[in-house]
Amino acid sequence: MRVCVLTDKPDHPMLAAAASVLTGAEHRVTFLDPDAGTGSPSRPEAADGLADVYLLKAHTPRALALARSLEGLGARVVNSAAATELCQDRSRIAAVAEGAGLPMPRTRTLGSLSEVLHGPELPDSGYPFMVKSRHSRRADLVARVDGPAGLRSLAAEWSDEPVVLQEFIANSGWDHKLWVIAGEVFAAVRPAPVGAPPDGVRPAPLVRELPRDWTRLALRTGEVFGLDVYGVDLLDREGEPVVVDINAFPGIRGPKGAPGALAALALRRPGPRPARGTGDGLAHLGGPGPALSSGSRTR
Repeated sequence: MRVCVLTDKPDHPMLAAAASVLTGAEHRVTFLDPDAGTGSPSRPEAADGLADVYLLKAHTPRALALARSLEGLGARVVNSAAATELCQDRSRIAAVAEGAGLPMPRTRTLGSLSEVLHGPELPDSGYPFMVKSRHSRRADLVARVDGPAGLRSLAAEWSDEPVVLQEFIANSGWDHKLWVIAGEVFAAVRPAPVGAPPDGVRPAPLVRELPRDWTRLALRTGEVFGLDVYGVDLLDREGEPVVVDINAFPGIRGPKGAPGALAALALRRPGPRPARGTGDGLAHLGGPGPALSSGSRTR
């Protein structure tokens, strides 16, 4: 098979490892940076020049345009351009999640952060609350606001930024990161960017089983958003999981089984999407460091 990875980081550890698995099985793997050069991203002009599958690791407008053009030629793209684009818009994510009954923080969308200074635009819960760039990208805005002074300071720096305001979820201080590849769940616990526990404090025990309803929530999220490779960030609110972020094809680092799972997904022949959200498998959580235990099959 011919596998093409759309990315500007061909040396990413998981991508490189998955490519090694594929080439070792005598499949051809190429890398294409959609943002390299000028003009339209390069693409085959005829269907017979297509790869068998394209792995859409890049999320830029040029990458999405290329993915859409490839899909128009009949190519298989993972994740699809539509699903990837959806996951770049936090306002749309919140609306889709609410419609599907997924637990997420209450969210309000503003055309610019400066609007919050000129009207009753604060979340119903008041302070503290989270401010995030509406459009997810590298070096975007994600901050906790604890009072008017902090809000004014943030608005001065990011005045024209389209944002979402979200209720702050009181939590354990640990961010549960779940990565899913074709229904296989990998997970880790990391200090949450906001409200992290004091330095030196670690979960007890360091490795434990994640409850089945948490893995089911991660799988259900992929079903709702039409994703095959994705990440879900969960916070523990009084023992119940809350989805605080969804990423299409994130940079997964650490899980030993992830490259093999990605290679297997690339080789999977197109067909009906597998039913998700019904498995009873468990994901195993690693500690806050880079080492992660392998995931378990949940389909």
